Amino acid sequence: MKTTIALAGNPNSGKTTLFNTLTGSHQHVGNYPGVTVAKKQGTYADNGFEMTIVDLPGTYSLTAYSLEEVVARDFLINEKPAVVIDTVDASNLERNLYLTLQFMEIGVPVCIALNMVDVAKSRGIEVDAKRLSDLLGIPVIPTIARNGTGKKELIAATNKVALDPKIPNPLIISYGQDVDKALVEMEAEINSYDFLTNTYPARWIALKYLEKDQQIISLGKWKNPSLASKLEQIVNRVSRHLQDTLDTYPEAVIADHRYGYIKSVVKQGVLFRQYDQNRLYISDKIDKVVTSRFFGPLIMIAVILGLYHFTFTYSENPVAWLEGFFEWIGMLTETHLPDGLIKSLIIAGIIDGVGGVLGFVPLIMFMFFGISMLEDSGYLARMAFMLDRIFRAFGLHGSSVVAFIVSGGIAGGCAVPGVMATRTLKSPRERLATLLTVPFMNCGAKLPVFALLVAAFFAENETMVMFFITILAWFGALLVAKFLRVTVIKGDCTPFVMELPPYRLPTLKGLAIHTWERTWHYIKKAGKIVLGISIILWAMMTYPNLPDSKIQEFEAERRAAKIAVSSSVIEEIETPSENNELSKEAQILNARLVNIDARQAEAGLKYAIAGRFGSVLENVSRWAGFDWRTNIALVGGFAAKEVIVSTLGTAYSLGEVDPEQTEPLSRALAKDSEWGPLVALSLIIFTIFYSPCFVAVICIVKESGAWKWGLFSMVFNTVLAFILAVLVFQVGSALGY
Repeated sequence: MKTTIALAGNPNSGKTTLFNTLTGSHQHVGNYPGVTVAKKQGTYADNGFEMTIVDLPGTYSLTAYSLEEVVARDFLINEKPAVVIDTVDASNLERNLYLTLQFMEIGVPVCIALNMVDVAKSRGIEVDAKRLSDLLGIPVIPTIARNGTGKKELIAATNKVALDPKIPNPLIISYGQDVDKALVEMEAEINSYDFLTNTYPARWIALKYLEKDQQIISLGKWKNPSLASKLEQIVNRVSRHLQDTLDTYPEAVIADHRYGYIKSVVKQGVLFRQYDQNRLYISDKIDKVVTSRFFGPLIMIAVILGLYHFTFTYSENPVAWLEGFFEWIGMLTETHLPDGLIKSLIIAGIIDGVGGVLGFVPLIMFMFFGISMLEDSGYLARMAFMLDRIFRAFGLHGSSVVAFIVSGGIAGGCAVPGVMATRTLKSPRERLATLLTVPFMNCGAKLPVFALLVAAFFAENETMVMFFITILAWFGALLVAKFLRVTVIKGDCTPFVMELPPYRLPTLKGLAIHTWERTWHYIKKAGKIVLGISIILWAMMTYPNLPDSKIQEFEAERRAAKIAVSSSVIEEIETPSENNELSKEAQILNARLVNIDARQAEAGLKYAIAGRFGSVLENVSRWAGFDWRTNIALVGGFAAKEVIVSTLGTAYSLGEVDPEQTEPLSRALAKDSEWGPLVALSLIIFTIFYSPCFVAVICIVKESGAWKWGLFSMVFNTVLAFILAVLVFQVGSALGY
């Protein structure tokens, strides 16, 4: 059997020596067609297996910065060798693996010749080849090219790869939120037009555009000028964004993340060496403390507590100001609009509904600012690295941490990109377990619910309660993941590799841009989805109206109350004086009339479609402490979790005890006899675990490839949430809370 093998590697990695060792005298030298670059080619035969080995020019990269790199890349793409033997200098492992990653990204079969292991050992460096092979998923054979050590093992491994009919999937590395988003957008465009995809993988083409690879850019302009122009516009946009936010550019970000990926590999028991402390990089020096087994978890807990303390301390006044603004708008509307459905829609459906969500914008903004600091500095990646061991114990992958954090692992994320982030997981089982559990994280949509309940019932311990909610979400998600991995999604865990970008000092401009982008996304969601759902729910809480017979009963009560007092008292209430001081009789009558109005409003709300539905559910939900109003809100939360707050705002506005007196929803809940700290805690737990929002469910269906998993997440999560809420409420009630 004959096959073609490419021999590649960095200059001075011992590649030429290895080529001479493998081919001996069976080699010849010429030039590649059309260029002056030397082309070495030889043969190796053993047990009926004959290899044609082509020695590619030594390169550091596959980006076309030099003629040698163009030649090496064109040979891989056009000639399609069965295997690429990548010669890696064991004494300069991190630098040499940069080229290895690019081979893996382009999707060619790779076998590493870990060369010069003797030189590495003399420098106090040892490389665990098996561990490196497990982490990268490709064969790694230690060799000493100058004396032939490892030659037979290398040939055997190469033969095995060459005979394997399975084509390796291209390696997918995350390059950070900004670059990844551009890659997804470009990849979709490239695939839709089959743009160079017969030759290159779509993602790799997008990477080359971001790296400003002139050969690919020129080829693209010739192949499809309009699409090439569109791709360049995307590149220019992300370049400006990175320049504004991080004072860098796509090529540097891509290189940083590749080296971060490599650093993550070598830190996991691959590389052992005696460091000269004076030669440690700054990031390594920081990591010796920040990611250490003792100080790392303590620092992580302190960082999360600090984030919540910062958020609640500095957002308190802005939240109060914004709530006051919506109170003022409500009072203004109440005063100037005539009574009727339009007035009810504007006040109860829009102002109290959407306003209840928008009132938390300052808190969301402060939270996003803190998370942006952690993300831009590089600390979030360290959190993922430290949590890997815990995740593996629960049947997940270390890369799952990234999806959990994106979904709101610290609070403020979104389950939709979290579900999409599971694409980087190679194992289908770990990927499925991750995308089914990331919705348990405290996304930005759940944050207003928690903030509302914490402000109403746990105001003295806001930071600790939010920290408890975060830990509860993580712990619950891990337990569910373990349950799924030992029942419906059985399978072994795969090794963990993720990027550790260098530490950076975040820029104020970059933090401002990232904070505003995420906050604006939250505001737009409230302005579109929440507004639409709030209006629909207002209609369901308004129609059908009370029957005339019931309205007449309340009117009769009012007349009876007025008959019992003198006409002067009635006039005092209907035309109050400027000082608004009522006599004792007038105060009693006014209280009776307000009570009648409140009972009529509540009766009307209960008679409406939503009220009837909530009342039916109350037969079951009362075991968790939820009344019919809360049931309406939770049903709306199936569409979007922000709707829970807006629906509660609408429900309590429609059933307000005194329609003339508006107040923040948190104070209304705190005064309601149906509510208390135990009910609030039960609702918090239910909100953490019950069904993902509708958009997240659709993403789960798309990423898993089956509707059954989307339906599973809705049913399983909701049943689990209700069981936990019932346990908390019933145990708390039994203990006297």
